[in-house]
Amino acid sequence: MNLTRIVSRTALAAATLLAWGSLSAAATDPPVTDAATLATLDRVLAGDHRSEQNRARDAWRHPKETLSFFGLKQNMTVMEVWPGGGGWYTEVLAPTLREHGQYIAASWDPKSESKYVQENSKKFAAKLAERPNLYDRAKVVALQAPNELKPVPHGSVDMVLTFRNVHSFMGNDSSDAMYKAMFAALKPGGILGVVGHRGKDGEPQDPKAKSGYVQTDYEIAQVEKAGFKLIGRSEINANPKDTKDHPNGVWSLPPTLDGGDTDREKFVAIGESDRFTLRFRKPL
Repeated sequence: MNLTRIVSRTALAAATLLAWGSLSAAATDPPVTDAATLATLDRVLAGDHRSEQNRARDAWRHPKETLSFFGLKQNMTVMEVWPGGGGWYTEVLAPTLREHGQYIAASWDPKSESKYVQENSKKFAAKLAERPNLYDRAKVVALQAPNELKPVPHGSVDMVLTFRNVHSFMGNDSSDAMYKAMFAALKPGGILGVVGHRGKDGEPQDPKAKSGYVQTDYEIAQVEKAGFKLIGRSEINANPKDTKDHPNGVWSLPPTLDGGDTDREKFVAIGESDRFTLRFRKPL
């Protein structure tokens, strides 16, 4: 066999192995959301349980696209970390998972002395009670450092999601503890989906994230420190109009509009914050 033929066969074998490796890596990614789940999401997103104000946020938060990117399936056990008093994503996730899966709201420590936590915990409980036909099977547990860090049995959930909470973890010096708790809650191979207010790259990161903005690489490092592996990122929730230099940080923008009437039209025109959307996996 001449040298040219040997080199050709070697190159072909290498290319085949490379292609197989790529296919194998792709096969470990979360499956595309199935058609049944997408149909359920469409129905839930159009439901009359959602206010006009909350539906208006769809244009900025892209719930269907975001949940599809994370690989949501309606038969999963999904834990949402800190859904907040308003439960914006609870309105989407709980009804979608009600028939075939399980929605778990990992909320704050009920023993917290924080007035904010107490008031919003009551608000969230009232929200669930308003529509028992949608939220009756939702499970509420506690996840808040330093005392409530085992919200569910270890290795019992398929997916953990958290939306716009990264800065709060950092502000409370609890990022390490929170991500370790999420890691422990997930089954091997389980998915963590994170959406956060994206800071300017190349600038020093405030470890307390007082503006609400967090650099993407900083957040990835925080999550991977707990043992997760980054397996995807998306620009679904990007907003290039957000200059990230507002007087009240991210809260200058809708829906909070902390500045009141000052430059209100300007901030409404910008819309909600620029956001990273990251998908991580707990290794098998």
